[in-house]
Amino acid sequence: MEREVSFCPKWQSALWVLLFIVSCLYIAEAEITCRSCQPGNKWRVQELLLKFDTSEPATGLKREVFGNGNRAESAKSRRLPCEAGSAECAPDRAGYVGSKLKRSTDNLRTEGERYELLSKEMKVSLGKMSDQHETGDSETSAVRHRERAIRNKVGTGVQDQAPAEGTGSAARRRVTRSELRWSGEERRSAGTRQEEPKLNSSTFALTGDSSHNQAMVHWSGQNSSVILMLTKLFDFNLNSVTESSLWRSTDYGATYQKLNDKVGAKTILSYLYVSPNNKRKIMLLTDPEVESSLLISSDEGATYQKYRLNFYILSLLFHPEQEDWILAYSHDQKLYSSVEFGRRWQLVHERVAPNRFYWSKMGLDKEPGLIHLETSISEGQALYVTCKLQNCSDANKGKPFPGYIDPNSLVVQDEYVFVQVSTAGRPIYYVSAKRDVFTPMKLPKYTLPKELHVISTDENRVVAAVQEWNQNETYNLYVSDTSGVYYSLALENVVSSMGLEGNVMVDLYEVAGIKGMFLANKKTDSQVKTYITYNRGRDWRLLQAPSKDLRGNSIHCVLPYCSLHLHLHVSANPYTSGNIASRDSAPGIIVASGSTGSELTTSNVSVFITSDAGNTWRQIFDEEYAVLYLDQGGALVAIRHTPLPIRHLWLSFDEGRQWNKYSFTNSPLFVDGVLGEPGEETLIMTIFGHVSHRSEWQLVKIDFRSIFNRRCTEADYQTWHLHNQGEPCLMGVKRIYRKLKPTSRCVMGKTYSVTMTSGPCDCTEADFECDYGYERRSDGKCSPAFWFHTSSMSRSCTTGMTFLNSTGYRKVVSNNCTAGVSAEYTARRQQCPVQAPRGLHLVTSEGSLSATLGANVTFLVFLEEGDGARTSITVDFGDGHALTYSNVSSIEDGVKHIYKAVGIYRVIATGENSLGSETATLYLHVTCQLEYIHLSAPFVAVRNKEVNLTAVLWPSQVGTVTYIWWIGNNTEQQPVITLEGSVACTFSREGVNTVTVQVSAGNTILQDRKSIAVHEYFRSHLLAFSSNLDEHNPDVAEWRLDVSRVIKSSLIQATGVKEDQLLVTILPGLPTAAEFFLLPDKQITEGKPEKSSAHLDQLSEVLLSALNQNLVQFTLKPGVQVTVYAAHLSAAPLVDTSENHSGSAMLMLLSVVVVGLAVFIIYKFKRSQASTSMRRCRTKKNKK
Repeated sequence: MEREVSFCPKWQSALWVLLFIVSCLYIAEAEITCRSCQPGNKWRVQELLLKFDTSEPATGLKREVFGNGNRAESAKSRRLPCEAGSAECAPDRAGYVGSKLKRSTDNLRTEGERYELLSKEMKVSLGKMSDQHETGDSETSAVRHRERAIRNKVGTGVQDQAPAEGTGSAARRRVTRSELRWSGEERRSAGTRQEEPKLNSSTFALTGDSSHNQAMVHWSGQNSSVILMLTKLFDFNLNSVTESSLWRSTDYGATYQKLNDKVGAKTILSYLYVSPNNKRKIMLLTDPEVESSLLISSDEGATYQKYRLNFYILSLLFHPEQEDWILAYSHDQKLYSSVEFGRRWQLVHERVAPNRFYWSKMGLDKEPGLIHLETSISEGQALYVTCKLQNCSDANKGKPFPGYIDPNSLVVQDEYVFVQVSTAGRPIYYVSAKRDVFTPMKLPKYTLPKELHVISTDENRVVAAVQEWNQNETYNLYVSDTSGVYYSLALENVVSSMGLEGNVMVDLYEVAGIKGMFLANKKTDSQVKTYITYNRGRDWRLLQAPSKDLRGNSIHCVLPYCSLHLHLHVSANPYTSGNIASRDSAPGIIVASGSTGSELTTSNVSVFITSDAGNTWRQIFDEEYAVLYLDQGGALVAIRHTPLPIRHLWLSFDEGRQWNKYSFTNSPLFVDGVLGEPGEETLIMTIFGHVSHRSEWQLVKIDFRSIFNRRCTEADYQTWHLHNQGEPCLMGVKRIYRKLKPTSRCVMGKTYSVTMTSGPCDCTEADFECDYGYERRSDGKCSPAFWFHTSSMSRSCTTGMTFLNSTGYRKVVSNNCTAGVSAEYTARRQQCPVQAPRGLHLVTSEGSLSATLGANVTFLVFLEEGDGARTSITVDFGDGHALTYSNVSSIEDGVKHIYKAVGIYRVIATGENSLGSETATLYLHVTCQLEYIHLSAPFVAVRNKEVNLTAVLWPSQVGTVTYIWWIGNNTEQQPVITLEGSVACTFSREGVNTVTVQVSAGNTILQDRKSIAVHEYFRSHLLAFSSNLDEHNPDVAEWRLDVSRVIKSSLIQATGVKEDQLLVTILPGLPTAAEFFLLPDKQITEGKPEKSSAHLDQLSEVLLSALNQNLVQFTLKPGVQVTVYAAHLSAAPLVDTSENHSGSAMLMLLSVVVVGLAVFIIYKFKRSQASTSMRRCRTKKNKK
C-alpha cells in the first residue's frame, strides 16, 4: 500500500506549489467507481495532493485531497466519485492529453499498487474527516462504480480551477511565520511531558533528501516488515523528475536503507508498482525524459534487474489471478501485454481507447487470456472486440456487439458488459449479462436520460445513476433485475457534482459490513438532506439527530423538520480519513462529519459516530479531526486538523465515548500524512512529516501494541442485534453480530473475524420493490405506469411454454425472506399466450438510415410481442432481393445485405404467424463518395439571353444531392437551392460575372466556380492545334488557363487585334481544342449596332486569315512548337437565337458547349473556377 507525498521547500510558496500541482493533474473522463467492482487486481498510483484553508479554528482545517487511485476525488466536490468504467474499475488516463505526452509525478496515473502522494508543506497535511476515508481495505469504502461504459464525459481543465481552500465564509489567508507556533494546548503539555502517556515510537530522518518534494510509499503487505519509499525532486518548471532516491526498511519503518547504488546511481525513478497477486514483486519505472526502462524485483525490493522499453507506459492493468500477466497502455494508444512481469512485451492492438481494456473473468469468459477492449475506428465510431492475449490477429478477434458503438462507452464489470449507441442524437444503452447477447436497457419509458452512469454491479444486479431530461445537478437512482435489463426507480434527486478530473461525484455511500445499507444525500426543495436505507433503496428515511451535544446540552431537533446530515465524501486514499468511514470488521460503527438542522451545511461541521448502524448518533468532536480505525475497529485514533506542528493524537477504546491523549513524538511535527500497516488489524502506523521547512523527511513509526494490556478472550465480546428503529427483520433476516464490548481494552489481533448469525423472517410487502413498468403510489402500492402494457412482458414467449407474469412487485435482490406474503407478491408462472406478432422493429446495426455502396449492411429485427419461435420473418431489401427466416431467434445476429446501386430503398420486414402479421419499414439511402464536381458554363454569354449552368458530378450517381447556387456579383444575394443539377439564368448587364455551385452529398460538400463574360455582340470560332500539343496536355484547369494566355498573345501578335477585344479559352478534354471570342471596339461601335456587326465580321476575317496561313504559333517548351488552326466547327454559348443577334454566332456557341460537355463526361476534370450575377434563374432537368 503506497502513498505519494509532495513537499514545498519553502512554506511561503506552499500555495504556489499547490496551484502548480493542481494544474499538472490530468483531465480524465467522467467515471464512477465501486466497491464491488474492485477485483483486487487493478491497482495504481495514488496521488494525494493537499490544499489548506487557515480560517477560523472552529471550522477546522479545510483540505481537499486529490486522489488518482481507485477512488478519484474532486477538488470541488466532497462526494462519492463516479468513475466511468475503464481499464479497471476506474483506471486513469495517465497523463494522456491528445497526442502530447507529458510524464510527471502529477499527471501520470498507473494501475500499480496503491500509492499516496503527500505534500511537504509548512502546514499540517493529514487528511481530515471531511476529505478522506481511512480503511485498510479499499474495497469497503463506498459504492464507487464505473460509468464509463455508458457515456463519455471530459473533465474541465484543472489549470483553470482555483484551489478550493475551505468551506466557511472566513477569508482565505496564508499562514505567516508568526502563526507557525505551538498551540496553547501543546505549550501547556510541554511542561508535563513526564506525566503524559506516550506511545511507543521511533523517528528516522531521510538524510540527504531535504530538497525532494514528492514521495511514494509501499508497505509490502500483511505479515511483512518491508516498506519501500521512493522520494523525488519534481521540477515544476521542467515538468519532470530531476532527482530520486529509493529507501527500504525491513523493520516496519524503524530504520531505512538507501538503495540508489542498487538501481544505478544516475538512474532517475518516477513510479513504483507492485503485483497485487504477489507483493514481493516490485516494478520501478524510470523517468522517460532520461531513459525508458523498467527495474524489476522479485524479493520485495532487495535486488533489481533493468529492462529497456521502446514505448512509454501510461497505465498498467494486472491480471486478477496470474501474477506475471500485465497489460500496458502507451502514449500512442497502443496496448501491450507481458506474461513475464514486464521482462518482455508484445503488441496486442493499436488505436485502443484509453482505459477501455479489461481482463477476462473466470467462469464467464471462455479462456483466462482473453482481453476485452474498445478500438477506435473514426472520430464518432468504435468497436467492441475481444482477442487472445498472445494472438490478437483478425482471425482470432471476436465482435460480441454487432455494429459500431459510441467512443469511450465500453464497460466490462463483473458479469455485465455495457455499451452505448447513439441514434438520431439519442443514446441507446445495451447490456449483456453473463456474456449473453446484448439487449437494450429498459428504463421507464419517459426517463429520456441525458447521462447514465453504472454505479454498482454486485449482488447480481445493476444500480445506475441517471440524469433525466429535466435534471441538471441531480441524478435518479435506478435498480435492475438480475438480467440488468429492466430498471425501477429507487431514489430521486441524489446530489452530484463534477469532480476535478471530470468524474461525476454522486452522494451515495454503501456502509461496509452490513449488506443492503446505504446513505444518500437528496435535494428536496433546494435543501440537501441525508437519507438512510437498510433494504437496498426500497425504503429511505432521515437520520435522527443526537439528543445531546458534546457538552451534554440537549439538542432540540425534531423530525422531519430537523435531522442529522452527513458529508458522504470518501477518501481517494485507503489509508487516510475521509468524511465518512465504516469497516467490514466493525459492523454498525460509522464515523462521519456533518451537521444538524434542516439541511446539510459546510459550516459548523462536527464529527459524529453511530455504534448501532445509524439508529442513534453521538457527537464526538466539534471541530475537524481525522479518525482512523485500529485493531479491526476495536480502537479509534483521532488526529486534529491544524496548520501548526503537533505531537499528540487521541485514542478511544469504547467506540468514541471517551478519548485519551497520547504523545507520539518529543518535538512537534508538521504532519504530512499517515501510512498504516496493511490489513484490518492495523497496529503499526508511520506518520510522515517535517520539523521545519528545510528539514528532511521525518518518519515516525508508532507501535500501538504496547497500549493494550492483553489479547481479547471470549468474555470480551457481546452480541449485537441489527435493527432499523426496532425492526429486526432487514433484508429478510434477523442478524446478530459478535462485537467487542465497549469496556474491553484488549487486542483482537489478526485471527479475529466478524461472526454473524441470522434467522429467516416471513416476507412482508417491505421486502418487495416495484417491478419494471410499475410505480409506487402515495399509499405504498405498486401500480402500472400510464405508458406500460402488462402484456408486453410476455413478448419473448413461445407457444406451449410458460412465462413469469409480474404482479407489479419483485423481491429486493439478496433479500432472503421466506413464506409470508411471498406467494402474493412473487411473479406467477403462466402459459404463454397465443398472439399475433406486435411491435416489430427494423433498424440497421449502426442505427443509421444511410449506407455506403458496396458495403455490408446489417439489419436488426426485434419483435416486442408474439411467439418468436413460430413467427417467420421476411426482409425485403427493396432492390429485388428478399430473405425469409423461420423464426426471430434465427436472426439475432442480424441480416446482412450488400447494395450494388445508389438509391433510396424501401426495406420492409414482415413478421407472420397463424394469427396475423406485422410489418416494419425503413427507408435506406445508399450512397457513394462524391469525388469531384465540374461546373459547365459558357465562357461568354449574350446579355439578356438565357444561359444553361450545369453541375456535373463524378461519379454521376452518388445518392441524394443538394445543389446550392450563387449567381452574380451581388455578395448579399441569397443562394438558390435546388435538387437538380442544372439551372437556366440570364444576365442583364455586360461585364464579368461569377457563378459558384456547392454540391452536398452526405457528409461531403464540394464546390466549383466559373467566370462568364456577358456582352451584347461578339463573334467566336473554334481553334485546333498541331497534334504534338496533346502529348503535353495534363488536362488540368491551371494548364488550360496558362495556355489560353499564350494563345491569346500569339493571336494578338499575328493580327494586331486589341487585347480587350479578344478572349481565348482552352476547352477541357482531349484532343485539345480552344475557342476565341471577338468583342466590338466600344469607341467605334458605341450606340451603332450595324457598325458592331460589320466591325466584328472584319476582325473575324483577319483572325481566320492568319490562322489559315499558319501564322499563329507558340513554343510550349524547348523543342515543342505548336501551330494553331481554325477548326471547321464553331460554337456559341447557350443562348436563345434572336433576330437581334448573329444566328451563326449563337449556333457556334451552342455547338461548342455541347461538345465541351460531352468531352467532360468522357474525361475527368480536376479543377475549375467561376462566379455570376443574375436577374432571373430557373431550374432545368439535369440530363443523365
